[in-house]
Amino acid sequence: MTAVKESDPYAPTEFRPKKVGFGRWVREHLVTFFGILGLLYLFAPIFVVIVFSFNKPKGLFNYTFTEFSFDAWTGVCDVPGMCDSLWLSIRIAFFSTLAATILGTIAAFALVRHKFRGRGFANILIFVPMATPEVVVGSSLLVLFVNMGVPLGQLTIWIAHTMFCLSFVIVTVKARLVGLDPRLEQAAQDLYANRVQTFFRITFPLIMPGVVAAAMLSFSLSFDDFIITNFNSGSEVTFPMFVWGTSKKALPPQINVIGTAMLLIALFVVIVGRAIGKRRAR
Repeated sequence: MTAVKESDPYAPTEFRPKKVGFGRWVREHLVTFFGILGLLYLFAPIFVVIVFSFNKPKGLFNYTFTEFSFDAWTGVCDVPGMCDSLWLSIRIAFFSTLAATILGTIAAFALVRHKFRGRGFANILIFVPMATPEVVVGSSLLVLFVNMGVPLGQLTIWIAHTMFCLSFVIVTVKARLVGLDPRLEQAAQDLYANRVQTFFRITFPLIMPGVVAAAMLSFSLSFDDFIITNFNSGSEVTFPMFVWGTSKKALPPQINVIGTAMLLIALFVVIVGRAIGKRRAR
């Protein structure tokens, strides 16, 4: 007779991974696939702008890539009037961002930290400029300036851009203030800090990322705006208006150079901001 070996219950069993079918793999990675597809759709025009900034077109229009060259980068101001319009857009965007950020931050504090009559209605009014078409806003501001006798120019562009960007600043800073823990400010006051010290040492550093984000959004909106500016610019020509006017008779690659440079500057600011955030977190 042969002895029957009893199986060891503690003996390791052989691990055999289950085979995953193709249909299941597709379902598991479907969201990732559509996410990558969406990013490619968003960045395809930006990639075209970067590539054609190194083009040396044979004609007046930069539509066909013919030859790789750095001529557009070394001669950005060779196109008459482009650098003047660019500097005007940067100047107006800077002062509009400064005014909208200061006023929007103060308004966000008032709406979040204080209770007053008409507070709910004020919160609704904030979204009106964001939801109103720019054609309506631009034409309404034009009628207002003409009736008040204000000459159209840099001042009217600055007022219009500040008004348009103000709502975006308030919404962005409000979101940061709502998520702020009030116990941090109470702890500072328990340690004998007055209101001014609490604001500049606790509150303002905590809301700084929201303020910076609002300022960057405001600068981008002001720099890119064409419709409102076209109604209220008078004889002034900003960079978007210059591109629109030039595109009818020529399209130099220097325009792509400006777009690529603005993209690189924005990426640099975002990377520096994330690096500072990670350093503070550590």
